[in-house]
Amino acid sequence: MLLIHPPVVKPCEPPPGIAKLAGALRAQGVPCSVLDANLEGLLHLMQGPRAPRDPWTRRAARGYPENLHSMRVPALYENFDRYKRAVLDLNRLLETSPSVPEGARLGLGNYQQRELSPVRSADLIRAAEHPEENPFYPYFSRRLRGLVEAGTFRVAGFSLNFLSQALCTFAMLGFLRKEYPGLAIVLGGGLVTSWMSSPQWKDPFSGLVNQMVAGPGEEAMLSLAGIQTPRPGPSTPAYDVLPLQQYLAPGVILPYSASSGCYWNRCSFCPEKAEGNPYRPLGTDRVLEDLSLLKARTRPVLLHLLDNAVSPRLMRALMGHPPGIPWYGFVRITPQLADEDFCRDLKRSGCVMLKLGLESGDQEVIDREHKGMRLETASRALINLKKAGIATYVYLLFGTPSETPAAARKTLEFTAKHADCIGFLNLAIFNLPVHGPESQGLETQTLYEGDLSLYTGFKHPLGWDRGLVRQFLDKEFKRHEAVAQILRRDPPIFTSNHASFFRNVTMPSNASASSAWNRSTF
Repeated sequence: MLLIHPPVVKPCEPPPGIAKLAGALRAQGVPCSVLDANLEGLLHLMQGPRAPRDPWTRRAARGYPENLHSMRVPALYENFDRYKRAVLDLNRLLETSPSVPEGARLGLGNYQQRELSPVRSADLIRAAEHPEENPFYPYFSRRLRGLVEAGTFRVAGFSLNFLSQALCTFAMLGFLRKEYPGLAIVLGGGLVTSWMSSPQWKDPFSGLVNQMVAGPGEEAMLSLAGIQTPRPGPSTPAYDVLPLQQYLAPGVILPYSASSGCYWNRCSFCPEKAEGNPYRPLGTDRVLEDLSLLKARTRPVLLHLLDNAVSPRLMRALMGHPPGIPWYGFVRITPQLADEDFCRDLKRSGCVMLKLGLESGDQEVIDREHKGMRLETASRALINLKKAGIATYVYLLFGTPSETPAAARKTLEFTAKHADCIGFLNLAIFNLPVHGPESQGLETQTLYEGDLSLYTGFKHPLGWDRGLVRQFLDKEFKRHEAVAQILRRDPPIFTSNHASFFRNVTMPSNASASSAWNRSTF
């Protein structure tokens, strides 16, 4: 069995989906091979031949070996300017690769093609029919051919989680379908789960893909391997089958999911709720045991908890039994974070950064969107986390159906007031899920043309449409000096994945920075 992680996603940490599948197969004695085609493919294109004509590309090509090496060394993360230059130079090599077709855009975190849309099934089928048009074709045609012909694979499984992977995924599976028609193709992952959760799902890929898998894929893959009754007992993700030292980070970042779904599951317009995904936590004993095993096997410098929201129960378990790894993850703003002692205990557990879904600085908007949070609690949480030495990556969402321009300005006011407690910001414009009860009362408009689109446009009931929201963000919100100073220290491209390495940055107005990484924590 061959498990494949396709391009393009940020190549800073090993892919958790196929590591989890590999661990489940290994626990049942099923042989498998794992291919991170994202990491390998991006490195292949970055080091490929080119005839650079502009000064930036010439500089990026000359500096490639040093920049690539530096991304894997802690010293680079001590100087934000040097880090930023290395990242953007590596990204430039992808943008200017001669393998990228006209009208396409490729970078360290995304791939887009002007004439092909990842939300149109016909375009994905076309990508499968013409794999040679994909920029990664010289890499994956050779790599896949070598793996298949050297092994005894009967099944190739693709983990498709993001739209940025869709076109490359179908180009790769199209190549396998043409070259090795006897090979069973299985397609799963987060994006596939979302597609299959749609009431309008009709499986347009039935002639191309042998099996589509929604949700966790362990049972399906074991069944394909002929194991109907797995041996009892838990399995731990198998990260050691991946090239851990090759990712673009100053050491191994260990991604780990302690749950699926969301324990709150009440927010309006939440995809988890719309898709009916239940909350399934692992027991805290199991989590702590997994982390202990994975720490010994991978020797990580950072633990990335992937949960939609790390539960207070798990946070308390980590306080009682610190994993011995600096960690970060996404959490809800709850009364526990308003407790200064709780935040100090979090810090002692190894927590170095928390991603917080504040969404709005207007209490009416928060209440109408059923966030279950008070702004007074958010204020205390930000202050306490700052005191405890835990960085915050705050997520704001603009243009929800209950927001007005006045409410958006309250969000600006709240953000500016707490700027000294906010480490990083993520600003997003609201997308309306195509399906879900809350969308029924809104006048919808086409946002993304395609039968696989998960979102739709809508006429804002209060007149606060996307164009006005974007104008507010560009001309007012981002130009506020307190906000601009926060935005300037966001790591380019890698954003929250690398932010905790820069959590101690104090960014002056000229946007230079040094002493970015407190090594003693790692």
